[in-house]
Order: sequence, then structure tokens, then C-alpha cells
Amino acid sequence: MKQTSIYTKMPLLALRGLTIFPNMILHFDVGRPKSTQALEQAMVNDQYIFLVAQKDAVLDEPTPEDLFTVGTISKVKQLLKLPGDTIRVLVEGVNRGKIHSFIQEEPYFMVEVEEAPKEEEVENIQRTALLRAAVETFEEYAKVNGKISHETLLSILSFKKPGQMADTIAANIHLELEQKQMILGSFDPEERLRSMITILKKEVDILTIQRSIQSQVKQNIDKTQREYYLREQLKVIQEELGDKEGIKGEIQGYKNKLKDINPPKEVENKVLQELDRMLKIPYGSSEGAVVRNYIEWVLDLPWSTETEESYDLKKAEDILNGDHYGLEKVKERILEYLAVRQMDSSLNSPILCLVGPPGVGKTSIAASIAKALNRKYVRISLGGVRDEAEIRGHRKTYVGAMPGRIIQGLKQAQTKNPLILLDEIDKMSNDFRGDPSAALLEVLDAEQNHKFRDHFIELPYDLSKVLFLATANTLQTIPRPLLDRLEIIPVSSYTDDEKLRIAMDFLLPKQVEKHGMQKSQLRLSESVMQKIIQLYTKEAGVRNLERTIGELCRKAVKEFITYEKTYVRVTEKNLEKYLGIPKYHYDKVANQADIGVARGLAWTSVGGDTLSIEVNTMKGTGKFELTGNMGDVMKESAKTAISYIRSKADQLGIQENFYKELDIHIHIPEGAVPKDGPSAGITMATAMISALTHIPVRNDVGMTGEITLRGRVLPIGGLKEKLLAARRAGIRTVIIPIDNQKDIEEVPERIRNSMKLVFVKSMDEVIQHSLTQTVF
Repeated sequence: MKQTSIYTKMPLLALRGLTIFPNMILHFDVGRPKSTQALEQAMVNDQYIFLVAQKDAVLDEPTPEDLFTVGTISKVKQLLKLPGDTIRVLVEGVNRGKIHSFIQEEPYFMVEVEEAPKEEEVENIQRTALLRAAVETFEEYAKVNGKISHETLLSILSFKKPGQMADTIAANIHLELEQKQMILGSFDPEERLRSMITILKKEVDILTIQRSIQSQVKQNIDKTQREYYLREQLKVIQEELGDKEGIKGEIQGYKNKLKDINPPKEVENKVLQELDRMLKIPYGSSEGAVVRNYIEWVLDLPWSTETEESYDLKKAEDILNGDHYGLEKVKERILEYLAVRQMDSSLNSPILCLVGPPGVGKTSIAASIAKALNRKYVRISLGGVRDEAEIRGHRKTYVGAMPGRIIQGLKQAQTKNPLILLDEIDKMSNDFRGDPSAALLEVLDAEQNHKFRDHFIELPYDLSKVLFLATANTLQTIPRPLLDRLEIIPVSSYTDDEKLRIAMDFLLPKQVEKHGMQKSQLRLSESVMQKIIQLYTKEAGVRNLERTIGELCRKAVKEFITYEKTYVRVTEKNLEKYLGIPKYHYDKVANQADIGVARGLAWTSVGGDTLSIEVNTMKGTGKFELTGNMGDVMKESAKTAISYIRSKADQLGIQENFYKELDIHIHIPEGAVPKDGPSAGITMATAMISALTHIPVRNDVGMTGEITLRGRVLPIGGLKEKLLAARRAGIRTVIIPIDNQKDIEEVPERIRNSMKLVFVKSMDEVIQHSLTQTVF
């Protein structure tokens, strides 16, 4: 039975170089007026449009004769208007069709289309065999092509209709326009799939032959011709770079540099030996790069270059005083060194180690010393270093090997007599790779370092003319053999007066300039700066003080811009407006003498401080309580003090059995802060005697000293910082061990004269000067 043809009237849109198959979704841009109007007509009706490919894609105004007769009935899914009268259209192919007649050609094509019958799913042996043949052929094509996605392959393999499979394969492989049009024009589904299998087989053969040709071409490149080509290229490159002689020219350049640096004979022989090796190494060998790197490092070292050292004492003193306030011991030692160098220039450079709290200028004064001596300055940070190779270098046979930091510093300085700062020498550690502090033993030994050998250089280098300067916060973590090689110069914390001078003369002008202001634009008096030091910083150095001054400058700059001021004046009254509520406070002397409360002096990492020691006695069974986060040494001092009191109970007017009938509780306020050390011994003893005798302790007296069982008072450390804290707290009398009398010279005269210093040998004298009444 013959099927009746179905004719449908719809607008036609001509495609250039593009064929759309049924069940295919595609977007393309439309710009020709006739095509645009056809789209608009389709949208007015039922969104269906007939898409037909042009025979010649170059034509802008195709006629009916320029179009293929078979196309695809499609449904417009989406329109998007783009700049320049262009429309982006998304279409879905519905069914293939054939032009029966043209109804109109202007203003757009309108045609009568003969629609192909819908394909039905029919199962028979012949169709199943055809589908399997198509599947096998497409799998073979996908394997050879290598560009078909796994998802596409699975989708095509799942089809059960020959026509649908043929359309989908044609849409997913690269075919000429005529081939795609042939597939589209085949209305018989089985015939269409047979044509697709034929095309696939042909494509598989073409791709196989193409791969074979490429493989043969690769193998046919002659090795000799390739080497010749590369050598000719290398020759041209060398000529462009001015190295016509190649490796020989490079070696001659190294030899010329060797003559210029005038190294020791041993160094010269070693370099010439390495240059001979370099000549024999095949081009491109990794060994060649190792030898080149080694030679360049040796030739870059300053074997004979020295800077002329300045011995002018007055000039050096002016530079040191101009850059840093205080640090008298460090400056004095450098000037002594210069004076001796004037007398004997062969003197080996000293190895100095500046030890002190953070922020007191240890690192920065090293640059000033280098400037004063007219030496090049090199800083080597040792904080966290734990590999011996960091100091001595790696063997050059290792990949990425390089010299140690000492040799690197000398290369950086380009002189054999620089000042090398070994910063944070107390913060080195060690692990399975070695101990860097042990490697420093040779570097810092004046008797050995004239022949220092780096593992990488493997040649003796004279370090005796290098001025080594080390910095540390503590000596406790520095190994004894290394400490033995260092000349220790303690750098104590700054007094408030020193901080004031540093702030007014150095920090304030520096921060004012840094923030783009003139000196007259920020006005504050010394009394205001004193408040900033005491209430907003608590440190041994001046780092936080500089940050606080910087904060003040930022607030001032903001006021200039916001309120258009010409200057900002900071006073004691408006200081909180700029810096907020004070961050720190210091204990002041009590208003009256109190029983069982004595004022001790303590040393901390940020300077000195005062602490009140409180003692309460209660009826009980002789319990002895210690609170306030005390360390073991401080607890032992308390036990020593109570043993002393028991031995002197009669003389002190205390009941002999007080340790049985009374509970004694010693407390030091600020329990969150750890406290330790023996220097609070006499303070705890005084507070307990006061509590047991009911005699008040003078409120204007502070004390420090270690106590023994026999009542002797032993010396303590940190005297300068403790006296500064006493002065700040308003203490008028300070009791100090007599053995610390020699240390009083380190304390500024202004501090000494501001209070009465009482030097004592025993607890009897302490009690005499600290209690409001005599007990003996």
C-alpha cells in the first residue's frame, strides 16, 4: 500500500556550510535580512522552520537553484538578539523533508515541504545484523580516531533504529558537506545506515594509512642529519652570542678572570685542574654544569680584595653616637679595638657577642659599627638553623649543592674583611643532619679560621680578617665550647630616661618623616612621651615604643586630612583620645606601713618590676602554704626563710612553737604570672617576721637578696633593672646585698642619687632598716 505524501507550508532558512539532522540540537548565528524575516515568520506561526544547506557557502543571496532540495524540519527553541542585528538561534531537528515547491522568494523563502514518514522500530534478523555491523564499524572508527567521547559512543550503541543511528553518527564525525547531505537525502533508514557504514569503513582506512605514514616519516629521520642540523644551529647561536670558539672560548674567559683575582697558588692550581676537566666533559653532560657552577663560585670569591679600614677614633665615635643612644659598653669595646689596630695592624679581629633582651638595638648597631670601621656589612640570620651544611656547605657532588652561609656572605660582600653579623646565635638547633653550632667552632676560633674549609669550595679560606659580631637574647642555650670562643658584652635594658631620649631624638623624627609630616606638625612634650613609655609600653627595648609613636602619627595624619588642621598637639589630657586606655600600670608605694606585706624587686625579660609579698598567720596546726605561681627555687627560698626565723625565734620575740600552732600563708599577687628565683628570699623572710611580730614593714622600702639558713644575704642579678623599677614605684630606700656594691657603677648616677641605697650582709641589718620598730 502506497503511503500518501504529507505537504506542509513553512518558511525556509538557508544554511552556509552546515547540515542539521533530525533529533539534533544546535545553535548558530543569523545575520542576513531574508533569514531574519524567515525566523520571525516561524515564531509568529508555530515555531517550525525548514533548514536547508546552500550548495555554495560563499553566496549571500542564494536562489532556489543554489539550495539542496533535502533539508530538516526544525523547531525554534530560543532566540537571542546580539549586537549588530545578529540573532543567535537554538533549533532542534524534528524530521527530514524535501522541497516540493517554492511558494514565495521575497521577502523570505516560503516553501511547501514533503515530510518524510516517521521511522518505526521493527525487529527482524536483517535489521539486527545491519545494526551490529554499524556498531562494530563505529567502534573501530572510534578506536582509530581517538577523539570520540565515551558518552557519545555509549549513546550511539544504544540506538535500535537504523535511521536514527545513521543520523547521530553523521552528526558526531567529521564529514564533507556533500557526504552529510547524501545521508540526509536518504529517506530509507536501512539504506541510510548502509551508506554510513561505507563512509565509516573508508574513514577507518584513511586514518590507518595516515598513522602509518606519520610513523614512517618519524623513523626515516636520519640520525646523522639530525646531529648535523643541531650542530649547525649551535654554531649559529654561539656566533650570535660572540662565542665563536665554543667551550674553548668559555674556558679562556675563566682563565682571564683567574689572573685578575690573583688567588693563592693552591686555589689557582685547583681552578686550572677543573678547567682541564671541563674541556674533556662531553657537551650536554650534567657533570659539565656541576664543574661550571664550582668554577664560578671559586672565581667570584674575594681572595685578595680588601676594603681600607678606617682607624679614625673621633669619626667612629661620632657615627656610633649619632646612630644609637646608650650601649656604652659596645661602643667602648669597638673604640678600644680601633685604638689597638692603630698600634698593631696585624691584630686578629675580636669575636664579640652582644647579649640582651629584644629591642635594645643589638642588630642595628652592627650596621653602625660596619659604617664606623668602613667595612662591608653582611647579616646572617641563624634563628631556626639546624643543619651543619648551612654553615659549611654541601659536597659539590650533590644535586643543587651550594656553599654555606659564611662563603655566601663573603661573595655578597666582595671583600675578605667584612663585618659579618651572626644574628640570633642562641636560637640554633640540631637534628640528624648535624649540629650547626659545632660547625661554628672553627669559624669563630681565631687560631683556626685562617684556613676555614667549606665542603663545597674544598679550599682553605682566610677568615681571620673578618670581624664577627654575634647577637643573642640568652647565654643558656649557647653550647659551652661555642660560648668559650665569644667575647660577651651584656646589653642591658634601657632606663626610662634613655627611652625618653631615644624616642625624642630618634624614633619620633623617624616616624614623623615616615608618615609624610613636618616636624612642627606633631607637637608633644617630653612629659607626654614619658607617659607613653610608662603607660603604653612595657619592654626592655624600644620596638613597641616605636610602633606606638607610629600609631600616634597615623592618628595625627588622619586629623590633618579630616579636619584640615595645620598641626596636632598631644597633651597628657588628650593622650587617651589618640592611644586609648593605658595598657599597663606600675605598682606605687602603699600609703602606709602594713603588717605582713613587704615590697620586693624582680627582674623580668622586659625590664625590672616590683612585687608585693603578702603573709597571713592564722591559728591552726602548722601548715605552710605558698601560692602565686612560684617556681621551685622561690619555694625553697621561702622554706629557708622560715627555718631561719625558727632559729632566731627568741631574739625576734616570736613564740618558739609558732610553727606548730599557727598556719602561715605566703602569697605573691598576679598569680597568672610565673615567678622564680632566689632574690625574693629576704623579702619573704621580712614579711613573715612582720606577720609573726605584728610590726609593720616600712611602705617606702624595697629589697632584693638571697637568704641563707644562717641569715646571710647573698648577691643577686639584674640590679640595674630592679633599681629602675624601684624608682618608678616611688620607693625611697632599697636594701641590696653588700656583694652587689661593685655593680652599682652600671646604674646611671641620676638613678642612684634619687634613692637611698642600703648595703647589707645579714638579715639582722635587713630587719633593722625595713621594720618600723626594732625587734632586737
